[in-house]
Amino acid sequence: MNFESARQRMVEEQLIPRGISDLRVLTAMRKVPRHLFVEEALQDRAYGDYALPIGEGQTISQPYMVALMTEALELKGDEIILEIGTGSGYQAAILAELTREVYSIERIAPLAVRAKRIIEGLGYKNVEIKIFDGTLGWEGKGPFDGITVTASAPDIPKSLIDQLRIGGRLVIPVGGRYYQTLMKIVKKKDGITKMAITECVFVPLIGAYGWKDGER
Repeated sequence: MNFESARQRMVEEQLIPRGISDLRVLTAMRKVPRHLFVEEALQDRAYGDYALPIGEGQTISQPYMVALMTEALELKGDEIILEIGTGSGYQAAILAELTREVYSIERIAPLAVRAKRIIEGLGYKNVEIKIFDGTLGWEGKGPFDGITVTASAPDIPKSLIDQLRIGGRLVIPVGGRYYQTLMKIVKKKDGITKMAITECVFVPLIGAYGWKDGER
């Protein structure tokens, strides 16, 4: 399979027609080899318009959702970004193309180890991954210009709002276990503003300020 051609078609046929217009985001999506972040048996499906399993009951989000969430962060290039839910590492690699520093948290150790290996193998030096409860954020690395959460929360965790700088953006799916709304939250001096982006379905965010294991 010609992965380069498949990656270009992904951008031209899935992202641009659906309104992704940030040229920096589109360039990053054209560049990062998504097929390396999935199992070899699934690589021929890596640029399809759907999520794929990555093991441990987790998924790599469909390309459009990755681009949409990235675009919502409004990145200019010098930001410090926190990602909750490293998963495959693909979103972190996209962010690494667009920002100064990326801090990514994953609660499932095998996924974190694998993502770190792939990201380092691709030469990214501005990504740091930690195995931890992502709902608590990453004290000492913020305040963050942006936070993106790649799992669904029942509510917006105050812990993440607290670690945003004024003017910072939080992009997070919020709702029930099986159906959510992707939200963009902007931190202001006098509170926050919320904007619904789209309906979505993500795996649950597990942790102190998310879902508990086994909770419905």
